[in-house]
Amino acid sequence: MSDELKIKDWLYEHQSKGTRFLQRLVQENSTRGQESGAQAIIIEKCRKLGLNLDIWEIGDEDLINHPAYCSDRKDYSGNPNVVAVLKGKGEGKSLILNGHIDVVPEGDENDWLHDPFSGHIENGKLFGRGTTDMKGGTVALLLAIEAIVSSGIKLKGDVIFQSVIEEESGGAGTLAAVLRGYKADGAIIPEPTNMKIFPKQQGSMWFRITVKGRSAHGGTRYEGVNAIEKGIMIIRQLQELESVRNARIDDPLYDNIPIPVPLNIGKIQSGQWPSSVPDIAVIEGRIGVAPHEQMKDVEKELEDCVKEVCKLDEWLSNHHPTIEWFGGRWQPGNLDLDHPLIASVSSSFEKVKNEKAVIEASPWGTDGGILSNVGNTPAVIIGPGVTASAHDVNEYIHLNEVFDTAEIIALTIMNWCEVYKE
Repeated sequence: MSDELKIKDWLYEHQSKGTRFLQRLVQENSTRGQESGAQAIIIEKCRKLGLNLDIWEIGDEDLINHPAYCSDRKDYSGNPNVVAVLKGKGEGKSLILNGHIDVVPEGDENDWLHDPFSGHIENGKLFGRGTTDMKGGTVALLLAIEAIVSSGIKLKGDVIFQSVIEEESGGAGTLAAVLRGYKADGAIIPEPTNMKIFPKQQGSMWFRITVKGRSAHGGTRYEGVNAIEKGIMIIRQLQELESVRNARIDDPLYDNIPIPVPLNIGKIQSGQWPSSVPDIAVIEGRIGVAPHEQMKDVEKELEDCVKEVCKLDEWLSNHHPTIEWFGGRWQPGNLDLDHPLIASVSSSFEKVKNEKAVIEASPWGTDGGILSNVGNTPAVIIGPGVTASAHDVNEYIHLNEVFDTAEIIALTIMNWCEVYKE
């Protein structure tokens, strides 16, 4: 029996076991600051597979002082990163399999049909927070490794499995793994791509613009300067900036994405009393960074946009808004389409699905930007799950996609790392 057929048969025979493992992982709430329980499940699995484990708490000075670090989290204690290595026999390429264990908050439980951490199964779908983003992908990685190990297949190159924290807040967990020395010849991140291949990833940054006004009584509002109204002027110019930036993008991988690099206004705070003219308005949002762009250049473009508004308004020209770059920052990723890792993943996809893989650009950021830009590790994103389900109520994943992804990744591992024959 061929190695590829061994993998297919093993995954088919262990679907129930794999489903229970995913269900158990989803039932463990791993929102920010509570990742330890889910990581314990991951650690247990890696020990059973005989992998070389490295478990550590992130947050040392090298991490916090690194230019790519961004997080408002002060305490990482009790919630470790986990890296587990399947050592190869030598002379093969290495591969990182990167997944994040943290999930976003569940929101209003009343909006869910089932408990957000129930792991409810119905009509071939498993429901719960984190199923799609991205515990389904993480389980696919571990199933791929388990299928190889259980089938007695030896590899030349190392396989480096990573279960990291803090992806949803900017990637501190993956950055910590890079700084700990985990780099490879390639990487796969099974974020929910609907099983499309993403060689290019959008980056993004959060910004805060504070607009000054002058307070006055609402009955004599003409004696004041309304910070909300001045803020609206800035928002309109930012909307224009979004149009200009996106008009420049002609990459065919973005053909099916209406707005390749969105600029989103996500939060506005202003005013304390309906009968008072507000003297301050705070606008917070995120700006997308195209794969080919540098983050500092995008920062300057937004800052210049705000300066242009100030030139058109006498009050703003004398009372310049302040701009802060805070919170989440996701590095963009840009892998050449002719990179051999893409060919390897595409070939494996075709063998499993009997159709050509769809290659597009990612509409959101991943830890692939950190792996490629900081870790010098080329990264491809492909995974089970529909993007629209991520972060939504009633999040779910099709179980068959988890097992298809596991098979695709297992075949890619064998091709990329090479099978060792004694």
